[in-house]
Amino acid sequence: MNTNLSKHILATITYYDVMDYPMTSFEVWKHLTIISGEEEEKYSLVDVVSELESEKLKRFINEEKGFYFLKDRGGIAEERIKRNKISERKFKRLIKMVSFLRFLPYIRMIGVTGSMAMKNAREKSDFDLFIILKQERMFTGRIIITLLLQFIGRRRYKNKIKDRICLNHFATDSFLVSGRDLFSASEYSFLVPLYGFSEFLEFQKENSWIGKFKPNFSPKMENTKQINDNYFSKTIKNFLEKVLNFDFIEYILKNWQTKKIKNNPKTNQVGSMIIYEDSELAFWPNYENQGPKIFSNFKERLDKISQF
Repeated sequence: MNTNLSKHILATITYYDVMDYPMTSFEVWKHLTIISGEEEEKYSLVDVVSELESEKLKRFINEEKGFYFLKDRGGIAEERIKRNKISERKFKRLIKMVSFLRFLPYIRMIGVTGSMAMKNAREKSDFDLFIILKQERMFTGRIIITLLLQFIGRRRYKNKIKDRICLNHFATDSFLVSGRDLFSASEYSFLVPLYGFSEFLEFQKENSWIGKFKPNFSPKMENTKQINDNYFSKTIKNFLEKVLNFDFIEYILKNWQTKKIKNNPKTNQVGSMIIYEDSELAFWPNYENQGPKIFSNFKERLDKISQF
């Protein structure tokens, strides 16, 4: 028995248990979690499967329908199967929207994160998108996307949530992101690229720190949900980029949006995380109840488990 591997497996199952997310043996292996964020050796799928069947781990986890989860969590596997079906239906709607967004200027990549990426969505869930924009056109790209989605009634705002797009995270094709913790590593490791697959691979390459928390993680080399450009979309996108390719437009839009963000009460409220920089825009007004709360609940559940 590999004691370190057993600890990592138990930590992984416990962390995702907080999100009501039982895992297959393959998922436990792929998303094996090192909470210290220190470099670790990679473990094989065979090692993980073997360890999952060890008597020591069976004291803490159950298996049902091919999913592993903490004991006393009956019904969680059935719920995940239900949410997986919901997510698949929602993906069809999301792909139609992204097919439309690819025509817009300065977009280099569109990926979905959160519960949709994990195929753990509920009926009322929205679509959290992570969008990569061209450097020095962050604020121009963002306003165009926002206005279009608002116009067609697909942007999330106020109580309009179900099947709407939440524009809460943008970065540029420098691929720099601020969050480099366990929660961020989990979000990016589950990220599903819908458009701009080569940029997605570049993003993962530039953010190799993810491997410190997820030593077995590597991005999929193919994606059945991938949307590619065609001649028509390329022509429209290139035309719009030429028409709007003026620094003064970006300058004006940056000043206007930055002022609005600074004056928004949510920017300075307790527990929020709002980033507005040239290389990244992130809007998580309730961040305290996301990453920090998940980690706190994770530690609490892990502490309740008998000493390993």
